[in-house]
Amino acid sequence: MFPFLIVVLFSLSWKISDSTQPDEEFLHCLSLRFHNSSSISELVYTQHNSSYSSVLKSSAQNFRLSTPSTPTPLVIITPLHASHIQATVYCCKKHGLQLRIRSGGHDFEGLSYTTTYVVPFVVIDLLNLRSVRINVEKGTAWVESGATVGELYYEIAKRSRTLAFPAGIGHTVGVGGHLSGGGFGLLFRKYGLAADNVIDAHLIDVKERILDRKSMGEDLFWAIRGGGGGSFGIVLAWKLKLVAVPAIVTVFTVSKTLEQNATKLVHRWQVKSNENEKMTIQASFRAVFLGSIDELLPLMEEKFPQLGIVKEDCFEMGWAESNLYSTQFPIGVPLETLLDRSRKSILSKLFFKAKSDYVKQPIPETTFEGLWTKFYKEEAKSAIMLFVAYGGKMDEILETETPFPHRAGNLYSISYVVDWEEEENKNSEKFMSWIRRIHNYMTPYVSKSPREVLVHVKTMIDPENFFRHEQKFLIKSMGEDMFWAIRGGGGVSFGVVLTWKTNSVPVPANVTVFRVHRMLDQNATNSSVAVCCTQVS
Repeated sequence: MFPFLIVVLFSLSWKISDSTQPDEEFLHCLSLRFHNSSSISELVYTQHNSSYSSVLKSSAQNFRLSTPSTPTPLVIITPLHASHIQATVYCCKKHGLQLRIRSGGHDFEGLSYTTTYVVPFVVIDLLNLRSVRINVEKGTAWVESGATVGELYYEIAKRSRTLAFPAGIGHTVGVGGHLSGGGFGLLFRKYGLAADNVIDAHLIDVKERILDRKSMGEDLFWAIRGGGGGSFGIVLAWKLKLVAVPAIVTVFTVSKTLEQNATKLVHRWQVKSNENEKMTIQASFRAVFLGSIDELLPLMEEKFPQLGIVKEDCFEMGWAESNLYSTQFPIGVPLETLLDRSRKSILSKLFFKAKSDYVKQPIPETTFEGLWTKFYKEEAKSAIMLFVAYGGKMDEILETETPFPHRAGNLYSISYVVDWEEEENKNSEKFMSWIRRIHNYMTPYVSKSPREVLVHVKTMIDPENFFRHEQKFLIKSMGEDMFWAIRGGGGVSFGVVLTWKTNSVPVPANVTVFRVHRMLDQNATNSSVAVCCTQVS
Protein backbone atom coordinates (compact mmCIF):
# COMPACT_ATOMS: atom_id res chain seq x y z
CA MET A 1 0.00 0.00 0.00
CA PHE A 2 1.21 3.49 -0.82
CA PRO A 3 0.58 6.61 1.28
CA PHE A 4 -1.02 9.62 -0.32
CA LEU A 5 -0.40 12.87 1.54
CA ILE A 6 -2.30 15.59 -0.25
CA VAL A 7 -0.61 18.36 1.71
CA VAL A 8 2.79 17.01 0.72
CA LEU A 9 1.74 16.66 -2.92
CA PHE A 10 1.05 20.34 -3.27
CA SER A 11 4.06 21.59 -1.34
CA LEU A 12 6.27 23.50 -3.73
CA SER A 13 9.29 22.59 -1.69
CA TRP A 14 8.54 18.84 -1.67
CA LYS A 15 11.47 16.74 -2.87
CA ILE A 16 11.47 13.07 -3.81
CA SER A 17 13.73 10.96 -1.65
CA ASP A 18 15.43 7.78 -2.73
CA SER A 19 12.80 5.73 -0.87
CA THR A 20 9.72 7.15 -2.60
CA GLN A 21 7.26 4.70 -4.11
CA PRO A 22 6.20 4.63 -7.79
CA ASP A 23 2.86 6.30 -7.12
CA GLU A 24 4.52 9.15 -5.20
CA GLU A 25 6.88 9.88 -8.08
CA PHE A 26 4.03 9.66 -10.54
CA LEU A 27 1.80 11.98 -8.50
CA HIS A 28 4.57 14.53 -8.14
CA CYS A 29 5.03 14.43 -11.91
CA LEU A 30 1.30 15.05 -12.39
CA SER A 31 1.35 17.99 -9.98
CA LEU A 32 3.99 19.65 -12.13
CA ARG A 33 2.11 19.12 -15.40
CA PHE A 34 -1.54 19.66 -14.46
CA HIS A 35 -2.36 23.25 -15.39
CA ASN A 36 -4.55 23.61 -12.32
CA SER A 37 -2.93 21.52 -9.60
CA SER A 38 -5.81 22.14 -7.19
CA SER A 39 -7.94 19.84 -9.36
CA ILE A 40 -5.73 16.83 -8.68
CA SER A 41 -7.54 15.92 -5.48
CA GLU A 42 -10.82 15.74 -7.44
CA LEU A 43 -9.46 13.79 -10.40
CA VAL A 44 -6.85 11.44 -8.92
CA TYR A 45 -7.61 8.44 -6.67
CA THR A 46 -4.93 6.38 -4.96
CA GLN A 47 -5.41 3.13 -3.07
CA HIS A 48 -5.69 5.03 0.23
CA ASN A 49 -8.34 7.42 -1.03
CA SER A 50 -11.75 6.76 0.53
CA SER A 51 -13.42 6.87 -2.90
CA TYR A 52 -10.86 4.66 -4.64
CA SER A 53 -12.82 1.41 -4.35
CA SER A 54 -16.14 2.88 -5.46
CA VAL A 55 -14.54 4.58 -8.48
CA LEU A 56 -12.72 1.38 -9.46
CA LYS A 57 -15.88 -0.73 -9.19
CA SER A 58 -18.21 1.86 -10.72
CA SER A 59 -17.89 0.43 -14.22
CA ALA A 60 -16.24 -2.92 -13.52
CA GLN A 61 -18.91 -4.99 -15.23
CA ASN A 62 -17.49 -8.50 -14.77
CA PHE A 63 -17.45 -9.30 -11.05
CA ARG A 64 -15.26 -12.32 -11.79
CA LEU A 65 -12.50 -9.75 -12.23
CA SER A 66 -13.31 -7.71 -9.12
CA THR A 67 -12.27 -10.15 -6.40
CA PRO A 68 -9.69 -9.41 -3.65
CA SER A 69 -7.04 -11.30 -5.63
CA THR A 70 -7.50 -9.19 -8.77
CA PRO A 71 -4.58 -6.77 -9.42
CA THR A 72 -5.65 -3.15 -9.00
CA PRO A 73 -4.16 0.11 -10.30
CA LEU A 74 -1.80 2.26 -8.27
CA VAL A 75 -3.80 5.31 -9.30
CA ILE A 76 -7.05 6.06 -11.12
CA ILE A 77 -7.24 9.29 -13.15
CA THR A 78 -10.64 10.74 -14.10
CA PRO A 79 -9.66 13.54 -16.52
CA LEU A 80 -11.82 16.53 -17.31
CA HIS A 81 -10.03 17.52 -20.51
CA ALA A 82 -7.32 16.40 -22.89
CA SER A 83 -4.44 18.06 -21.02
CA HIS A 84 -5.00 15.74 -18.05
CA ILE A 85 -4.63 12.73 -20.34
CA GLN A 86 -1.53 14.17 -21.98
CA ALA A 87 0.04 14.71 -18.55
CA THR A 88 -0.83 11.15 -17.50
CA VAL A 89 0.73 9.65 -20.64
CA TYR A 90 3.90 11.68 -20.08
CA CYS A 91 4.24 10.74 -16.41
CA CYS A 92 3.49 7.05 -17.02
CA LYS A 93 6.22 6.92 -19.64
CA LYS A 94 8.66 8.80 -17.42
CA HIS A 95 8.17 6.51 -14.43
CA GLY A 96 7.72 3.20 -16.25
CA LEU A 97 4.06 2.62 -15.39
CA GLN A 98 1.70 0.76 -17.70
CA LEU A 99 -1.54 2.43 -18.69
CA ARG A 100 -5.12 1.13 -19.01
CA ILE A 101 -7.97 3.10 -20.60
CA ARG A 102 -11.57 2.57 -19.48
CA SER A 103 -14.74 3.99 -20.99
CA GLY A 104 -17.55 1.62 -19.98
CA GLY A 105 -15.68 -1.35 -18.50
CA HIS A 106 -17.53 -3.97 -20.55
CA ASP A 107 -14.49 -5.80 -21.90
CA PHE A 108 -15.02 -9.47 -21.05
CA GLU A 109 -11.59 -9.96 -19.44
CA GLY A 110 -11.38 -6.66 -17.54
CA LEU A 111 -8.45 -5.45 -19.62
CA SER A 112 -9.42 -1.79 -19.16
CA TYR A 113 -9.05 -1.82 -15.38
CA THR A 114 -6.86 -4.75 -14.33
CA THR A 115 -3.81 -6.69 -15.55
CA THR A 116 -2.73 -10.27 -16.04
CA TYR A 117 0.82 -9.37 -15.04
CA VAL A 118 2.23 -8.34 -11.67
CA VAL A 119 3.20 -4.86 -12.84
CA PRO A 120 2.33 -1.38 -11.53
CA PHE A 121 -0.24 0.33 -13.73
CA VAL A 122 -2.48 3.39 -13.91
CA VAL A 123 -6.10 3.56 -15.11
CA ILE A 124 -7.49 6.52 -17.03
CA ASP A 125 -11.25 6.38 -16.54
CA LEU A 126 -12.99 8.53 -19.15
CA LEU A 127 -16.28 8.84 -17.25
CA ASN A 128 -16.08 12.67 -17.19
CA LEU A 129 -15.50 12.93 -20.95
CA ARG A 130 -19.00 12.03 -22.16
CA SER A 131 -20.42 14.90 -24.22
CA VAL A 132 -22.63 14.09 -27.22
CA ARG A 133 -23.26 16.72 -29.92
CA ILE A 134 -25.81 15.91 -32.64
CA ASN A 135 -26.08 17.75 -35.98
CA VAL A 136 -29.44 16.68 -37.39
CA GLU A 137 -29.06 18.68 -40.61
CA LYS A 138 -25.76 17.01 -41.50
CA GLY A 139 -26.68 13.64 -40.00
CA THR A 140 -23.54 13.49 -37.85
CA ALA A 141 -22.56 13.39 -34.19
CA TRP A 142 -19.42 14.07 -32.15
CA VAL A 143 -19.31 11.83 -29.10
CA GLU A 144 -16.60 11.60 -26.45
CA SER A 145 -15.21 8.17 -25.58
CA GLY A 146 -16.51 8.22 -22.00
CA ALA A 147 -20.15 8.42 -23.12
CA THR A 148 -22.23 5.27 -23.11
CA VAL A 149 -24.13 3.83 -26.05
CA GLY A 150 -27.32 4.64 -24.15
CA GLU A 151 -26.36 8.30 -23.76
CA LEU A 152 -25.66 8.49 -27.50
CA TYR A 153 -29.01 6.90 -28.37
CA TYR A 154 -30.87 9.19 -25.98
CA GLU A 155 -29.38 12.36 -27.48
CA ILE A 156 -30.18 11.16 -31.01
CA ALA A 157 -33.76 10.25 -30.05
CA LYS A 158 -34.34 13.65 -28.40
CA ARG A 159 -33.62 15.35 -31.72
CA SER A 160 -35.01 12.92 -34.28
CA ARG A 161 -37.12 9.76 -34.44
CA THR A 162 -35.77 8.96 -37.88
CA LEU A 163 -32.05 9.06 -37.13
CA ALA A 164 -30.05 6.31 -35.44
CA PHE A 165 -26.57 4.88 -35.08
CA PRO A 166 -25.72 1.19 -35.71
CA ALA A 167 -24.09 0.34 -32.38
CA GLY A 168 -24.94 -2.32 -29.78
CA ILE A 169 -27.90 -2.80 -27.44
CA GLY A 170 -26.10 -2.64 -24.07
CA HIS A 171 -26.92 0.87 -22.91
CA THR A 172 -24.07 1.02 -20.35
CA VAL A 173 -21.38 -0.02 -22.87
CA GLY A 174 -18.78 2.72 -23.34
CA VAL A 175 -18.56 4.29 -26.78
CA GLY A 176 -14.74 4.32 -26.77
CA GLY A 177 -14.22 0.60 -26.36
CA HIS A 178 -17.23 -0.30 -28.49
CA LEU A 179 -16.04 1.60 -31.56
CA SER A 180 -12.43 0.49 -31.04
CA GLY A 181 -13.52 -3.15 -31.25
CA GLY A 182 -15.82 -2.75 -34.26
CA GLY A 183 -19.19 -2.65 -32.51
CA PHE A 184 -22.11 -4.68 -33.86
CA GLY A 185 -25.77 -4.18 -33.02
CA LEU A 186 -29.32 -4.43 -34.30
CA LEU A 187 -28.68 -2.39 -37.45
CA PHE A 188 -25.44 -3.99 -38.60
CA ARG A 189 -27.06 -6.05 -41.39
CA LYS A 190 -28.37 -2.81 -42.91
CA TYR A 191 -25.60 -0.32 -42.09
CA GLY A 192 -22.57 -2.37 -41.05
CA LEU A 193 -20.66 -2.04 -37.79
CA ALA A 194 -20.47 1.03 -35.60
CA ALA A 195 -16.83 1.42 -36.67
CA ASP A 196 -17.88 1.41 -40.34
CA ASN A 197 -19.76 4.64 -39.64
CA VAL A 198 -16.92 6.58 -37.98
CA ILE A 199 -15.79 9.48 -40.19
CA ASP A 200 -13.26 11.27 -37.95
CA ALA A 201 -11.66 11.00 -34.51
CA HIS A 202 -9.46 12.93 -32.08
CA LEU A 203 -6.66 10.82 -30.61
CA ILE A 204 -3.77 11.36 -28.19
CA ASP A 205 -0.76 9.40 -29.38
CA VAL A 206 2.31 8.13 -27.52
CA LYS A 207 4.00 11.53 -28.07
CA GLU A 208 1.06 13.25 -26.33
CA ARG A 209 -0.05 14.92 -29.56
CA ILE A 210 -3.75 15.43 -30.32
CA LEU A 211 -4.42 14.15 -33.83
CA ASP A 212 -7.47 14.15 -36.09
CA ARG A 213 -8.05 11.94 -39.11
CA LYS A 214 -5.99 14.15 -41.40
CA SER A 215 -3.00 14.52 -39.09
CA MET A 216 -2.95 10.89 -37.90
CA GLY A 217 -3.11 9.52 -41.45
CA GLU A 218 -5.34 6.87 -42.97
CA ASP A 219 -3.33 3.90 -41.65
CA LEU A 220 -3.85 4.86 -38.03
CA PHE A 221 -7.44 5.95 -38.66
CA TRP A 222 -8.03 2.50 -40.16
CA ALA A 223 -6.46 0.76 -37.16
CA ILE A 224 -8.50 2.47 -34.44
CA ARG A 225 -11.82 1.46 -36.05
CA GLY A 226 -11.89 -2.16 -34.96
CA GLY A 227 -8.25 -2.84 -34.15
CA GLY A 228 -8.85 -3.00 -30.41
CA GLY A 229 -9.00 -0.35 -27.71
CA GLY A 230 -5.89 0.86 -25.92
CA SER A 231 -3.45 -0.35 -28.57
CA PHE A 232 -2.68 2.71 -30.67
CA GLY A 233 -3.45 5.71 -28.47
CA ILE A 234 -6.32 7.22 -26.53
CA VAL A 235 -9.30 8.31 -28.61
CA LEU A 236 -10.88 11.39 -27.04
CA ALA A 237 -13.88 11.69 -29.36
CA TRP A 238 -15.42 10.19 -32.49
CA LYS A 239 -17.30 11.82 -35.36
CA LEU A 240 -20.12 9.51 -36.41
CA LYS A 241 -22.29 9.24 -39.50
CA LEU A 242 -25.88 8.78 -38.37
CA VAL A 243 -28.22 6.52 -40.32
CA ALA A 244 -31.86 6.61 -41.39
CA VAL A 245 -34.54 4.53 -39.68
CA PRO A 246 -38.34 4.61 -39.97
CA ALA A 247 -40.29 6.41 -37.27
CA ILE A 248 -41.87 3.09 -36.31
CA VAL A 249 -40.10 -0.26 -35.98
CA THR A 250 -41.52 -3.65 -34.99
CA VAL A 251 -40.05 -6.00 -32.40
CA PHE A 252 -40.87 -9.54 -31.36
CA THR A 253 -39.54 -12.39 -29.26
CA VAL A 254 -40.72 -15.98 -29.77
CA SER A 255 -39.59 -18.79 -27.46
CA LYS A 256 -39.81 -22.55 -28.03
CA THR A 257 -38.73 -25.47 -25.84
CA LEU A 258 -37.11 -28.67 -27.07
CA GLU A 259 -40.49 -30.38 -26.86
CA GLN A 260 -41.83 -27.67 -29.18
CA ASN A 261 -39.22 -28.60 -31.80
CA ALA A 262 -36.75 -25.87 -30.87
CA THR A 263 -33.91 -27.85 -32.49
CA LYS A 264 -35.58 -27.91 -35.89
CA LEU A 265 -36.36 -24.21 -35.68
CA VAL A 266 -32.77 -23.31 -34.80
CA HIS A 267 -31.52 -25.46 -37.67
CA ARG A 268 -34.02 -23.82 -40.03
CA TRP A 269 -33.04 -20.35 -38.79
CA GLN A 270 -29.33 -20.83 -39.49
CA VAL A 271 -30.00 -22.06 -43.03
CA LYS A 272 -32.12 -18.98 -43.79
CA SER A 273 -30.29 -16.48 -41.58
CA ASN A 274 -28.28 -14.71 -44.17
CA GLU A 275 -31.04 -14.73 -46.27
CA ASN A 276 -34.38 -34.01 -17.45
CA GLU A 277 -38.02 -34.52 -17.70
CA LYS A 278 -38.44 -31.67 -15.18
CA MET A 279 -36.65 -29.14 -17.32
CA THR A 280 -36.05 -28.38 -20.96
CA ILE A 281 -34.11 -26.05 -23.24
CA GLN A 282 -35.80 -22.95 -24.59
CA ALA A 283 -34.89 -21.16 -27.82
CA SER A 284 -35.95 -17.52 -28.08
CA PHE A 285 -36.15 -15.69 -31.40
CA ARG A 286 -35.93 -11.92 -30.98
CA ALA A 287 -35.94 -9.36 -33.76
CA VAL A 288 -36.26 -5.69 -34.62
CA PHE A 289 -37.85 -4.89 -37.98
CA LEU A 290 -37.53 -1.44 -39.54
CA GLY A 291 -41.21 -1.09 -40.30
CA SER A 292 -44.73 -1.75 -39.05
CA ILE A 293 -46.40 -4.97 -37.89
CA ASP A 294 -48.51 -5.05 -41.06
CA GLU A 295 -45.32 -4.97 -43.15
CA LEU A 296 -43.56 -7.60 -41.03
CA LEU A 297 -46.18 -10.37 -40.88
CA PRO A 298 -46.34 -11.16 -44.63
CA LEU A 299 -42.53 -11.25 -44.76
CA MET A 300 -42.35 -13.69 -41.86
CA GLU A 301 -45.02 -15.88 -43.43
CA GLU A 302 -43.00 -15.96 -46.65
CA LYS A 303 -39.49 -16.36 -45.20
CA PHE A 304 -39.97 -18.21 -41.91
CA PRO A 305 -43.51 -19.62 -41.56
CA GLN A 306 -42.30 -22.36 -39.19
CA LEU A 307 -41.89 -19.79 -36.42
CA GLY A 308 -45.60 -19.04 -36.43
CA ILE A 309 -45.40 -15.31 -35.71
CA VAL A 310 -48.78 -13.68 -35.13
CA LYS A 311 -49.79 -10.07 -34.57
CA GLU A 312 -50.09 -10.59 -30.81
CA ASP A 313 -46.36 -11.43 -30.63
CA CYS A 314 -45.37 -8.04 -32.05
CA PHE A 315 -45.05 -4.51 -30.72
CA GLU A 316 -44.45 -1.18 -32.43
CA MET A 317 -42.15 1.45 -30.92
CA GLY A 318 -39.38 3.90 -31.76
CA TRP A 319 -35.89 2.70 -32.69
CA ALA A 320 -34.32 4.00 -29.46
CA GLU A 321 -36.93 2.19 -27.36
CA SER A 322 -36.26 -1.03 -29.29
CA ASN A 323 -32.74 -1.13 -27.85
CA LEU A 324 -34.18 -1.21 -24.33
CA TYR A 325 -36.63 -3.93 -25.37
CA SER A 326 -33.76 -5.97 -26.80
CA THR A 327 -32.02 -6.01 -23.42
CA GLN A 328 -35.23 -7.24 -21.77
CA PHE A 329 -36.43 -4.01 -20.22
CA PRO A 330 -40.24 -3.98 -20.04
CA ILE A 331 -42.14 -2.23 -22.82
CA GLY A 332 -42.91 1.35 -21.82
CA VAL A 333 -39.85 1.90 -19.64
CA PRO A 334 -38.84 5.62 -19.84
CA LEU A 335 -36.34 6.55 -22.53
CA GLU A 336 -34.23 8.13 -19.76
CA THR A 337 -33.31 4.58 -18.74
CA LEU A 338 -30.66 4.86 -21.47
CA LEU A 339 -28.88 7.44 -19.30
CA ASP A 340 -28.80 5.32 -16.13
CA ARG A 341 -25.32 3.83 -15.85
CA SER A 342 -26.25 2.06 -12.62
CA ARG A 343 -29.03 -0.05 -14.18
CA LYS A 344 -28.05 -3.60 -15.07
CA SER A 345 -27.69 -4.10 -18.79
CA ILE A 346 -26.60 -7.01 -20.92
CA LEU A 347 -23.58 -8.73 -19.30
CA SER A 348 -23.16 -6.08 -16.63
CA LYS A 349 -22.65 -6.39 -12.87
CA LEU A 350 -22.30 -10.19 -13.03
CA PHE A 351 -19.78 -12.93 -12.36
CA PHE A 352 -19.46 -14.32 -15.88
CA LYS A 353 -17.31 -15.80 -18.63
CA ALA A 354 -18.01 -15.36 -22.33
CA LYS A 355 -16.57 -16.66 -25.60
CA SER A 356 -17.55 -16.25 -29.24
CA ASP A 357 -17.31 -17.93 -32.65
CA TYR A 358 -18.30 -17.34 -36.27
CA VAL A 359 -20.12 -19.87 -38.44
CA LYS A 360 -19.61 -20.12 -42.22
CA GLN A 361 -21.50 -23.37 -42.95
CA PRO A 362 -24.82 -24.59 -41.50
CA ILE A 363 -24.30 -26.77 -38.43
CA PRO A 364 -25.95 -30.23 -38.60
CA GLU A 365 -29.15 -30.66 -36.63
CA THR A 366 -27.64 -33.64 -34.80
CA THR A 367 -24.87 -31.35 -33.51
CA PHE A 368 -27.46 -29.11 -31.87
CA GLU A 369 -29.14 -32.15 -30.32
CA GLY A 370 -25.82 -33.12 -28.74
CA LEU A 371 -25.24 -29.52 -27.68
CA TRP A 372 -28.52 -29.27 -25.77
CA THR A 373 -27.57 -32.18 -23.50
CA LYS A 374 -24.73 -30.07 -22.09
CA PHE A 375 -27.25 -27.44 -20.97
CA TYR A 376 -28.77 -29.91 -18.50
CA LYS A 377 -25.65 -29.67 -16.31
CA GLU A 378 -26.12 -27.93 -12.97
CA GLU A 379 -23.49 -25.32 -13.84
CA ALA A 380 -25.43 -24.38 -16.99
CA LYS A 381 -28.53 -23.25 -15.11
CA SER A 382 -28.04 -19.64 -16.23
CA ALA A 383 -26.00 -20.25 -19.38
CA ILE A 384 -27.05 -18.94 -22.77
CA MET A 385 -25.93 -19.14 -26.38
CA LEU A 386 -26.69 -16.14 -28.56
CA PHE A 387 -26.89 -16.57 -32.34
CA VAL A 388 -26.74 -13.34 -34.39
CA ALA A 389 -27.35 -13.46 -38.14
CA TYR A 390 -24.85 -11.84 -40.51
CA GLY A 391 -25.31 -10.99 -44.20
CA GLY A 392 -26.81 -7.83 -45.66
CA LYS A 393 -24.49 -4.82 -45.49
CA MET A 394 -21.83 -6.93 -43.76
CA ASP A 395 -21.41 -8.92 -46.99
CA GLU A 396 -20.90 -5.71 -48.98
CA ILE A 397 -18.09 -4.18 -46.88
CA LEU A 398 -14.63 -5.41 -47.79
CA GLU A 399 -12.67 -7.28 -45.13
CA THR A 400 -9.86 -4.72 -45.51
CA GLU A 401 -12.13 -1.71 -44.94
CA THR A 402 -11.48 -1.77 -41.18
CA PRO A 403 -9.52 -4.16 -38.93
CA PHE A 404 -12.74 -6.07 -38.13
CA PRO A 405 -12.35 -9.14 -40.39
CA HIS A 406 -15.66 -11.01 -40.09
CA ARG A 407 -17.52 -9.89 -43.21
CA ALA A 408 -18.79 -11.80 -46.26
CA GLY A 409 -19.12 -15.55 -45.88
CA ASN A 410 -20.27 -15.60 -42.26
CA LEU A 411 -23.77 -16.95 -41.69
CA TYR A 412 -23.92 -15.87 -38.07
CA SER A 413 -21.95 -15.40 -34.87
CA ILE A 414 -22.30 -17.38 -31.65
CA SER A 415 -21.73 -16.00 -28.17
CA TYR A 416 -21.43 -18.43 -25.27
CA VAL A 417 -22.11 -16.98 -21.82
CA VAL A 418 -22.29 -18.51 -18.36
CA ASP A 419 -22.78 -16.54 -15.16
CA TRP A 420 -23.02 -17.38 -11.48
CA GLU A 421 -23.83 -15.88 -8.09
CA GLU A 422 -21.33 -14.34 -5.68
CA GLU A 423 -21.64 -17.23 -3.22
CA GLU A 424 -20.72 -19.62 -6.04
CA ASN A 425 -17.57 -17.74 -7.04
CA LYS A 426 -15.35 -19.97 -4.88
CA ASN A 427 -16.36 -22.77 -7.26
CA SER A 428 -16.05 -20.64 -10.40
CA GLU A 429 -13.82 -23.21 -12.11
CA LYS A 430 -16.78 -25.53 -12.73
CA PHE A 431 -18.49 -22.76 -14.70
CA MET A 432 -15.28 -21.89 -16.55
CA SER A 433 -14.80 -25.57 -17.36
CA TRP A 434 -18.35 -25.82 -18.71
CA ILE A 435 -17.90 -22.97 -21.18
CA ARG A 436 -14.56 -24.41 -22.32
CA ARG A 437 -16.25 -27.75 -23.00
CA ILE A 438 -19.01 -26.06 -24.98
CA HIS A 439 -16.47 -24.04 -26.95
CA ASN A 440 -14.41 -27.15 -27.72
CA TYR A 441 -17.52 -29.09 -28.75
CA MET A 442 -18.35 -26.41 -31.33
CA THR A 443 -14.79 -26.09 -32.68
CA PRO A 444 -15.26 -28.38 -35.73
CA TYR A 445 -18.20 -26.27 -36.93
CA VAL A 446 -16.89 -22.70 -36.62
CA SER A 447 -14.49 -20.42 -38.48
CA LYS A 448 -10.77 -21.12 -38.15
CA SER A 449 -9.39 -18.04 -39.94
CA PRO A 450 -8.94 -15.06 -37.59
CA ARG A 451 -7.41 -11.83 -38.85
CA GLU A 452 -3.65 -11.29 -38.65
CA VAL A 453 -2.41 -8.78 -36.07
CA LEU A 454 -2.00 -5.07 -36.82
CA VAL A 455 1.76 -5.12 -36.54
CA HIS A 456 2.65 -2.60 -39.23
CA VAL A 457 0.56 0.27 -37.87
CA LYS A 458 1.34 -0.55 -34.25
CA THR A 459 5.09 -0.61 -34.88
CA MET A 460 4.94 2.62 -36.83
CA ILE A 461 3.03 4.74 -34.31
CA ASP A 462 4.01 3.10 -30.99
CA PRO A 463 7.33 1.26 -31.51
CA GLU A 464 8.00 0.88 -27.77
CA ASN A 465 4.56 -0.66 -27.15
CA PHE A 466 3.59 1.91 -24.53
CA PHE A 467 -0.12 1.42 -25.22
CA ARG A 468 0.09 -2.23 -24.21
CA HIS A 469 -3.18 -4.01 -24.77
CA GLU A 470 -2.78 -7.38 -23.06
CA GLN A 471 -4.43 -9.32 -25.86
CA LYS A 472 -2.01 -7.85 -28.39
CA PHE A 473 1.45 -9.18 -29.23
CA LEU A 474 3.97 -7.56 -31.57
CA ILE A 475 5.72 -9.84 -34.06
CA LYS A 476 8.00 -7.20 -35.50
CA SER A 477 11.20 -9.12 -34.71
CA MET A 478 10.43 -12.85 -34.97
CA GLY A 479 9.40 -12.89 -38.64
CA GLU A 480 6.44 -14.54 -40.33
CA ASP A 481 7.97 -18.04 -40.49
CA MET A 482 8.46 -18.23 -36.73
CA PHE A 483 5.09 -16.57 -36.11
CA TRP A 484 3.46 -19.18 -38.36
CA ALA A 485 5.21 -22.02 -36.50
CA ILE A 486 4.19 -21.07 -32.96
CA ARG A 487 0.49 -20.92 -33.88
CA GLY A 488 -0.27 -24.63 -33.81
CA GLY A 489 3.19 -26.11 -34.17
CA GLY A 490 3.26 -27.44 -30.63
CA GLY A 491 3.92 -25.91 -27.23
CA VAL A 492 7.50 -24.88 -26.28
CA SER A 493 8.84 -26.30 -29.55
CA PHE A 494 10.26 -23.01 -30.80
CA GLY A 495 10.71 -20.93 -27.65
CA VAL A 496 8.80 -19.64 -24.65
CA VAL A 497 5.88 -17.43 -25.66
CA LEU A 498 5.40 -14.81 -22.96
CA THR A 499 2.11 -13.45 -24.26
CA TRP A 500 -0.10 -13.60 -27.33
CA LYS A 501 -1.88 -10.90 -29.32
CA THR A 502 -5.25 -12.29 -30.44
CA ASN A 503 -7.59 -10.90 -32.43
CA SER A 504 -26.53 9.50 -38.54
CA VAL A 505 -29.16 8.52 -40.91
CA PRO A 506 -32.97 8.79 -41.02
CA VAL A 507 -35.00 6.04 -39.30
CA PRO A 508 -38.74 5.55 -38.75
CA ALA A 509 -40.19 7.01 -35.56
CA ASN A 510 -41.56 3.63 -34.53
CA VAL A 511 -40.24 0.11 -34.87
CA THR A 512 -42.00 -3.20 -34.32
CA VAL A 513 -40.73 -5.84 -31.92
CA PHE A 514 -41.88 -9.35 -31.20
CA ARG A 515 -41.04 -12.16 -28.83
CA VAL A 516 -41.92 -15.80 -29.53
CA HIS A 517 -40.92 -18.74 -27.35
CA ARG A 518 -40.73 -22.27 -28.72
CA MET A 519 -39.99 -25.48 -26.83
CA LEU A 520 -38.15 -28.39 -28.44
CA ASP A 521 -41.39 -30.21 -29.12
CA GLN A 522 -42.43 -27.15 -31.10
CA ASN A 523 -39.54 -27.60 -33.55
CA ALA A 524 -37.35 -24.90 -31.98
CA THR A 525 -34.16 -26.40 -33.44
CA ASN A 526 -35.42 -26.29 -36.99
CA SER A 527 -35.91 -22.57 -36.99
CA SER A 528 -32.74 -13.90 -38.52
CA VAL A 529 -33.36 -12.69 -35.66
CA ALA A 530 -31.12 -13.34 -32.71
CA VAL A 531 -31.64 -16.76 -31.16
CA CYS A 532 -30.97 -17.21 -27.48
CA CYS A 533 -30.93 -20.67 -25.93
CA THR A 534 -31.12 -21.25 -22.19
CA GLN A 535 -32.34 -23.76 -19.60
CA VAL A 536 -35.83 -23.41 -18.13
CA SER A 537 -37.65 -25.39 -15.47
